[in-house]
Amino acid sequence: MPLATSRVVVTGGSGFLGAHVLSELESRGAKGVVAPRSAQIDLTEPSAARRLLADHKPDLVIHLAAKVGGIGANRRYPGTFFRDNLAMGLNLLEEARRAGTRKVVVVGTICAYPKFAPVPFREDDLWNGYPEETNAPYGIAKKALLVMAQSYRQEFGCNFVTLLPVNLYGPHDNFDLETSHVIPAMIRKFLEAKQQGRKEVVLWGDGTPTREFLFVRDAARGIVDAAEYYDDPDPVNLGAGFEIQMGALASIISKKVGFEGSIIWDSSQPNGQPRRMLDVSRAKERFGFTATTQLEEGLEETITWYKNQAR
Repeated sequence: MPLATSRVVVTGGSGFLGAHVLSELESRGAKGVVAPRSAQIDLTEPSAARRLLADHKPDLVIHLAAKVGGIGANRRYPGTFFRDNLAMGLNLLEEARRAGTRKVVVVGTICAYPKFAPVPFREDDLWNGYPEETNAPYGIAKKALLVMAQSYRQEFGCNFVTLLPVNLYGPHDNFDLETSHVIPAMIRKFLEAKQQGRKEVVLWGDGTPTREFLFVRDAARGIVDAAEYYDDPDPVNLGAGFEIQMGALASIISKKVGFEGSIIWDSSQPNGQPRRMLDVSRAKERFGFTATTQLEEGLEETITWYKNQAR
């Protein structure tokens, strides 16, 4: 996919990941890039997806648009997360088929994996169990789009590819405690506790689950790598290939922001999936992607960015 001469549509381009994908596309010489905001194009409506592709006639679509949130948001809005994520993807892929779009990159989620998938998660384990309950509606909606992409490839010859990124973090993340993921939530909680002179911070769960985190610029690079070089039906993990326990992550972040109080784990709240770490070998083998940003380096940049925004 020659980016410099291709017309590209990025859904969700105004979001956290989308902003970095747009920067990555620009750095590679892509000029014909369109990134409509959700206020302009509501992809849950089939007519909106049809109008988007008719107006811009893209060669490539990178589908990032999603309704997302942390454990709390997933517990409050399971129906909305299932409906909207499935509808956006279904409408976009169907209209891309109808329009003859050359390629669509569907960005899925690690939440599609079974709750007790063997660690590290391999793409072949996707169907060996039910996802973790708190985010299953979101994960299943995204997993259904993988089936749709593969089915359309088989029946209609569509070049639809699917990526499964692990938990992302970095500058421009969502720091709203009602909807944020774990790293921005911890950063904000520890900073506010320090500023307000509080002696303790309460975090959800018991601190034992593990997670893997991918710095957002690495994720953007992997997505654009796949857009340029990957054309197979098999889903591909995008990750950094490590796991860290939540208790250890909280200790690192609290020290980096200078919070010296106690960390209280509220075990009445859910832990989420017990462990998360990806096998990242397929991305390296199929299109040469390897993450390069170390966790502590990425955390420092993210904390600095948030401090500057919060002033």
